[in-house]
Amino acid sequence: MKFQPIPRRNFLFLQGPPGEFFWRLAEQLCLLECGVFRINLNGGDRVDWPGPATDYRGTRKRWTLFIDGYMRDHAITDLVLFGDCRPLHIAARRMAQLRQVNVHVFEEGYIRPNWLTLEPRGVNGNSSLPRDPAWYLEAARRLPPLPDRPPITASFKRRARDAFRYYSRVALSTPFYPFYRSHRQSALLVEGLGWLWKFAHESSEAAQAKRVMELLPEAPYFLFPLQLSNDYQIREHSPFEDMAEAVDYVLYSFARGAPEGVRLLIKEHPLDASFTNWRRHINARARRLGIADRVLHIAGGDLAGLTNGARGMVTVNSTSATLALAAGVPTIALGKAIYNIARLTSRCKLDEFWAHPTAPDPDVFDAFRRVLYDCCLIYGGLASASATETLVQSAIERLVGDQVSHWAPRLIPVYG
Repeated sequence: MKFQPIPRRNFLFLQGPPGEFFWRLAEQLCLLECGVFRINLNGGDRVDWPGPATDYRGTRKRWTLFIDGYMRDHAITDLVLFGDCRPLHIAARRMAQLRQVNVHVFEEGYIRPNWLTLEPRGVNGNSSLPRDPAWYLEAARRLPPLPDRPPITASFKRRARDAFRYYSRVALSTPFYPFYRSHRQSALLVEGLGWLWKFAHESSEAAQAKRVMELLPEAPYFLFPLQLSNDYQIREHSPFEDMAEAVDYVLYSFARGAPEGVRLLIKEHPLDASFTNWRRHINARARRLGIADRVLHIAGGDLAGLTNGARGMVTVNSTSATLALAAGVPTIALGKAIYNIARLTSRCKLDEFWAHPTAPDPDVFDAFRRVLYDCCLIYGGLASASATETLVQSAIERLVGDQVSHWAPRLIPVYG
């Protein structure tokens, strides 16, 4: 089946998620006769992009004019990147807007699993979507019911492998990219060693998680899923410097306001490979506050199942909150989040939330979810070959779908 010709569009790819997604997406765009360009900022970018690319080895100060000149000289029409808050991405987005270049920002899915986010201009705290529940209710009236699609296959080990491969190459290539500074605060070599430590203790952490979950039926609990301290969503879209500061804030509030007999379960992020000993940190703070017997820590466990059994969820701006909202579990957000909307998240102070959690309005969440599916979620994932293949096809439809036949067969295979 032939596809319709696409007027010349030139796509410039910057940093993507660790793994093959951006390269496979670029291959599809090439087959559609689009121009594809790439700028590598470090060795991780280079290993994930086996084709021709430009290596930028200059300083941050020179980057703004460099990226502007590159877009001008190569007639770039579309800028593609993953995450909009990395320092070099911020400058690239701003210069692209000056040149009226389309900006496509990928990010982890607002609603998980099975989806990634793709928005123009920015995501999360930079999203152009409103925070008015009435707007979502009105917009959803014109939309079809949610699609019924099978779950995307995923492998934590594949995601971890891609991350280790990427960040280890970043560390090893430092002499070749002397001015590159990662948006992640921890040293990359230390983080790589952290992954090795994490794999070595996987079975013991699973056993610990099982013991903790056996205690949960004894009393109602609130769930606090941690985010990555390296995540710019914490540093740019919340009042906290890092997750340790957020943990202390939540523990102090729980000690002040939580009713007796209620527990707080703190769950580590599954991709946290830092050497932060969260169990020791949490236990020390809880003992100091006199709530050690009411605070539980877990490094594993099924997030969806834990969410369904919770009395409420506390989050900074994690997309884990959408699991709680879908399950009708009261939720409070401490930072800027796409879902921090009246009638979805609690409007009270955290100190009051423990005693008076407010359940989300199911009609507003249904409308919110349908709007997201329609305008800024793409089906697929990063943690398996089949999920990535699906994601590539979904991204192609969103980026150039109005110019490609919906009945065309898959253009090329995505390799595992």
